[in-house]
This record gives sequence, structure tokens and C-alpha cells, in this order.
Amino acid sequence: MSLHTPARTLPPSGETPASDDGTTPRGGITGVTARSRILVTGLLVAAAGYFLLPVYWLAVASTKSTGDLFGSFGLWFSHPRFLSNLREVVTYDDAIYLRWAANSLLYAGVGAAVATLLAAMSGYALAKFSFTGRDTIFNIVLGGVLIPATALALPMYLLFSKAGLANTYWAVLLPSFVSPFGVYLCRIYAAASIPDELLEAARIDGAGEVRIFTVVALRIMTPALVTIFLFQFVGIWNNYFLPLVMLSDSKLYPITLGLTSWQSFADRQPQLYQLTVGGAFVSVVPLMIAMVTLQRFWRSGLTEGSVKG
Repeated sequence: MSLHTPARTLPPSGETPASDDGTTPRGGITGVTARSRILVTGLLVAAAGYFLLPVYWLAVASTKSTGDLFGSFGLWFSHPRFLSNLREVVTYDDAIYLRWAANSLLYAGVGAAVATLLAAMSGYALAKFSFTGRDTIFNIVLGGVLIPATALALPMYLLFSKAGLANTYWAVLLPSFVSPFGVYLCRIYAAASIPDELLEAARIDGAGEVRIFTVVALRIMTPALVTIFLFQFVGIWNNYFLPLVMLSDSKLYPITLGLTSWQSFADRQPQLYQLTVGGAFVSVVPLMIAMVTLQRFWRSGLTEGSVKG
């Protein structure tokens, strides 16, 4: 009896291999892959629809009058008048909406930029320098990630009131400068992406620690910094509870708190329903611009080629 097994002819690339009896097996790898792709695509489409449907409703509602807002189908247009509504939003009550928008831009822009810089400095120091208590400090930072911001709002209000900073721009800006998640992310990213050999080479060439951080480390950490900036910007822009606790002057309100004040008076002034919806739609635009503009910085492999060998 011969133990020799005849060679099996492989089919051309892209075709399903046939079984020994010459028939095509059911449920092969190609079939499983096709079903998986259909399932994944269907889930992604459903998720996209879930997140985009409220934005679509907001876009449609911002074009309607107050009567059509409640008297027409919510997911389709009815006598569109977007420009007229937009003019009413920005001119109502001596253009208070523009003041709120400028406040939101100040809080979110300055707060996110300073928080990102402080997180980069802290994370780089924790990742690349050895000193007493480094692990303890990092564990405290991790503990800060787990504490919800709403739990700290009232204690911070008491502290700021004692210092005379309540109901000022600093009452919202100073808490926004702190980002425990940013410190954590920068520490992890710097430890994994900045080679020690690169830092040693820079020191041998005579570069100081400040120059190494600003010229070398910050460039390598750009993807992490962009991520932190976007998270912090969106978080501050959408923040409602902290301004509610800290601020009492309507001229210092951000958009979130201002729109809520409009809604609270809408029962007595029905036109404020439409102004609230239109103002909410306009407030989403800066977030879209930030996402589209900064997403190109989310790239990996920035350290490739930085170290010879």
C-alpha cells in the first residue's frame, strides 16, 4: 500500500477552493467574510443614523417658524426661513447671543489650550524623568480621572467665593485648565513614542531640557496633544453645570447656560422656542469646524526615522 498523497491543484486567487469530490463547500471563508462585512456595515450605518438623526432634526427645526415648529412634521422642512431665524437669534436682546458665543469661545479655546500645554509638560516629566514620588503623583492623577466634575463644582464655588473670584471669567477658566485625563494620556504617549536615545542625542548636541521639550517632544506628541485639545474643547464648550454654579451675571454666560435661560422664559414668550433651537444649531458649527480642521493631525508614525539604526 502506497502512502503517497497526490498533489492538490490550488485554485486561482479569489476563488473558493473545491473539496475532494470536486464540489464547492458551503459556508467557506469567502462567505463568512462577506456576511461579516454586511453585518459590520449595517451596524455602522445604524450607529451613524443614531448619532446624526438629532443633528438632522436640529437643522430642519432651525429653518421653521415657531408655529411650524410644533405644527408640522419634525423631520421635514416647512416654509424654510433659516436666514430670517438666524438674524433674529443674533440680534435678540441687543445681540446677547453673540456675547454668549464669544464667552464660549474664550472659555473653550483658552481653557483647552492651557490644559493641553500643562498636560504635555506634566506627562512628559512623569514619563522621562525619575524623581521621588513620581509613581505617587501619577496615581493621584489617575484618581482625579475617576472623580466626576459635578462632585467638585460646589466645593470649588465655596473656594472661589472665599477668594472673590465667583461670578467672574476666572471662575470657569481656572477649573478648565486642569485635565487629569490629559496628563494620563501624555504620560502614556510620551513613554511609548519618545525614544530615550533621541533625548540623549539631543543632550549630547548641547540642547537644554526646555529646548528638547519644545522642539522635539511636543512635535512627537502632536497626535496626543490634538486629541487632548479636542476632548477638552468639546467638554468645556458643552459644560453646563459649572457655569450654572459659578455665574450669576448673564453677560458672562456661555451658550449652554444662555440657551437654557431662553428656554426657561419660553412659556411667556413663545418666540424663544425658535430662538433656542436656532441658537443650538449655530452652537454646533464651531465643534464641526474643530473636528474637520484638526482630524488631519491624528496621524501615527511621527517618530519613524527619528533614530538611526
